[in-house]
Amino acid sequence: MSDSADGRPPETALPAALAEIVDDFEAVGPRDRTTMLIEFGRELAPLPAELEQSAMEPVPECQSPLFLSVDAADPEHVRLHFSAPPEAPTTRGFAAILQQGLDGISRAEILAVPDAFIDRLGLDEVVSPLRMRGMSAMLARIKVRLTS
Repeated sequence: MSDSADGRPPETALPAALAEIVDDFEAVGPRDRTTMLIEFGRELAPLPAELEQSAMEPVPECQSPLFLSVDAADPEHVRLHFSAPPEAPTTRGFAAILQQGLDGISRAEILAVPDAFIDRLGLDEVVSPLRMRGMSAMLARIKVRLTS
């Protein structure tokens, strides 16, 4: 794959839903990115009744408590679930971005997502590096679960 004229990998490197989210963040300024992140957090899907938080994997790199579940029983339709407290809007926002951008797609598509896509969200201008590390850790743990 060759880079686009601006040096970025082509959009096809991202699954369609995730590419749309990235485009939305790239289209607005820093203040609006913060608002969008909080809005995503409000949209984090609740856990299904059969999934207990105690059975989920903690992501200790996140500043707030976050748990994730990766269900790859059907490798063509991986299911992602996240749990984070309502008082952690940034963490919930990161989780919701990954959930909305990756849930239901194939294992191969998720593994092909470049780790650096997170930089394209422009959130490093409005969120601390420590919090950004939490989002990177979420993606890394998802990928580890899909390869183990």
